[in-house]
Amino acid sequence: MRTAFVTPPPGFAPLTHFELEQVPGAVGLFTLTAADEPGVRLFLLDAATYVPDYRPRFSGAQRDVLGSDVPEARLFVVANPGPGGTTVNLAAPIVLDPTTGRCAQLILDGSDYPLRASLAQAA
Repeated sequence: MRTAFVTPPPGFAPLTHFELEQVPGAVGLFTLTAADEPGVRLFLLDAATYVPDYRPRFSGAQRDVLGSDVPEARLFVVANPGPGGTTVNLAAPIVLDPTTGRCAQLILDGSDYPLRASLAQAA
């Protein structure tokens, strides 16, 4: 699925267009690859699958980023595999409107959600 961030994700300016693809055989695991720079790739996890108790609170302004009417928005967390295990960024989820492909990475101000949570502990 082609996606378009409303603003570049932090650390990826000026990139805004990405391809979101499910990893075959891995339920809820996706790659997000920059359309203009295929070497730029992130791993995303469907939050409902991997961190089902994750319930970030968005400000009114954050909710309006994708528009006021996005009833089927999907929530993803960025996964960072490493030698000590996989961590997930719970402090800046990616919200996607699957109907339009528009998305945003929203930074949760003043939350208790960590930038690097162990996936084993977060799940």
